[in-house]
Amino acid sequence: MTLDYPVPFHTPNLVWDSTIAIYLFLLGISSGAVQLAIAYKRSNKLENPNKNWIIRAAAVLGSVPTLIGLTLLIFHLARPWTFWKLMFNYQFNSVMSMGVMLFQVYMLFLVLWCAVIFKDDIAALLNRFMPKLGFLVKWIGAFERLVGACEVILFVLAAVLGAYTGFLLSALISYPMLNNPVLPALFLASGTSSGIAATFLFILIAGKLKGDSHESHFIHKFEVPIMVTELGLLVCFFVGLYFGGGQKVVALENALSGFWGAVFWIGVFFIGILIPLVANMFVSDRWKFNKNFIILVSIFDLIGVLCLRYFILYAGQMTVA
Repeated sequence: MTLDYPVPFHTPNLVWDSTIAIYLFLLGISSGAVQLAIAYKRSNKLENPNKNWIIRAAAVLGSVPTLIGLTLLIFHLARPWTFWKLMFNYQFNSVMSMGVMLFQVYMLFLVLWCAVIFKDDIAALLNRFMPKLGFLVKWIGAFERLVGACEVILFVLAAVLGAYTGFLLSALISYPMLNNPVLPALFLASGTSSGIAATFLFILIAGKLKGDSHESHFIHKFEVPIMVTELGLLVCFFVGLYFGGGQKVVALENALSGFWGAVFWIGVFFIGILIPLVANMFVSDRWKFNKNFIILVSIFDLIGVLCLRYFILYAGQMTVA
């Protein structure tokens, strides 16, 4: 059944709205930033990782967006005051319930990882404001020898979190466009891209690093491969719909026309992929490592990923089986 409706954000049979789109966007940033930081830390011998701005970015971007996203999700529930039940009552046949368990484990390992890295800073703060809690520093020190294994587990959890955002939507089997096996991989790639862009903004604006710093050179290595992967997955996503026949073809035609078609071609493809890809592949190093240029390209990247979340969410709910 094709659903023709003049208001883009209020299509009939709408299950999830803008809150979920922002939630998926924030989780992608968290996932990408943490993966990038662990890759950087394990490929560079850092004497003081707590002083490195990519690591600091992961501590902030890994936790804050996730907590904001969970808060949005809680208030999106029909009865938000019962959210605590979701934290302890797991249903292994529910994608949402498994996601809650994933968040809990992810945040646990993220906190432990950050505690080890920022142990000296935590010790200084406890000694100044809460000396009675000084024993926590000894606990952190005892866990320190396991930080290598913790990093590997955290990296895997971050990747699973990025893919989970796609699994969450693909669980809506009554919507042909969303019931697509490519969606988890697409959301993982685009989430990683948003995490890279957010990290760039963090280290250049908050950290005041130069555009040609060692951190910037490292991050640039991943931009083009991730964007090419994202573009390839988008092609696979649409090709799968085209050859899926029936309502999948109808869903494809509805998605790439009208308001949401414009969002895809202008917001996702042109602003989010084409401009950053051209900027990274064809401009000179003078521009590529220019601080203001990197900030502008990163903003375009984030706009594109956010548009992709909105496009998939809303255009995917325009057509039902």
